[in-house]
Amino acid sequence: MSDIPGTWGTRQVAEDALAWVSAHRAQFALGEDALAADGHVNRSWKPLGELAQVCATVCRHTAPPDPLHACASGLMDFAWQETGRGELFLRLQRLEPFATYPLEVYAAMAAAGLRHPGYETATATVARTRSWQLTEQEPTRRLGVVNAETRSGIRQSDAMPQALRRTWLAGLPEPWTFEQSSGYSLTHVVFHLTDWGRAGPAGVPPDLAGYLADWLPPWLDTCLDAEMWDLGCELLAVAASLPVLPEPAVLRDAWARIAAAQHPSGAVPEQGSGADHDSGPDFLSHYHPTLMAAFAATLTTGRLDDGARAAAPRRPGGQGVLG
Repeated sequence: MSDIPGTWGTRQVAEDALAWVSAHRAQFALGEDALAADGHVNRSWKPLGELAQVCATVCRHTAPPDPLHACASGLMDFAWQETGRGELFLRLQRLEPFATYPLEVYAAMAAAGLRHPGYETATATVARTRSWQLTEQEPTRRLGVVNAETRSGIRQSDAMPQALRRTWLAGLPEPWTFEQSSGYSLTHVVFHLTDWGRAGPAGVPPDLAGYLADWLPPWLDTCLDAEMWDLGCELLAVAASLPVLPEPAVLRDAWARIAAAQHPSGAVPEQGSGADHDSGPDFLSHYHPTLMAAFAATLTTGRLDDGARAAAPRRPGGQGVLG
């Protein structure tokens, strides 16, 4: 396989992944227990929020005529309808005023321009309280909440740098201490800093960018060797969010392995070989890595396309051959 970006297969991975997600979108629907005190948030709001987050990024990085954009836009509309066009956020906020997960899900939708003024007003009132601002949270989670406040427009805060410096990644730890939990922590730090790909590589501070440029490739290789496809896709999304992409050989090899692990239906297993190709992938163990594959592939394709345009010969007058 050559180093020509178009042969890396990222576009096909994204198309196939979103096709599987679209075919299973009914399983992202909120159940009757969405507002129940004992409801399973990780099986209702969390998948729907992750769907919205990835689709918001895909829409951001694709043009309206693009079939990928149309697919992601349709899924985003579905997610918004599932929330009663935002009304369920307001009801949930009244039931659990100090819960942060509704805001984190809402922020993904607000990033795509889907807003509910009543929810934003109610949540902004709570966010001004000392209790909300002093709630003790794991550093990466705190970073995400601060970012969600900004994305949804309920409160501008200068707490991002302070929250960042308390994370594992910001400490530039010994690279040999990398493990699965720290891997997921560092990927989400970068996602929050770059606003899930919306802010671009400029959101990553130079010291973190330099550290990741050195150590992300071997970490990625280790994860893919262990067939940890979900974390591997998240690391590839981080790679596409750095000021300087990893070497072409690193990305070419990584994407070839992701494509090989992808089920013919488009689903990507969390780890290992996943479901037997005859029985088909089950939703709960495949939806998240499939979303992450679409997310990482879209970001990577966008960076490669930008690089191709920048490298294209220029016509007289400064217009690029591709433009």
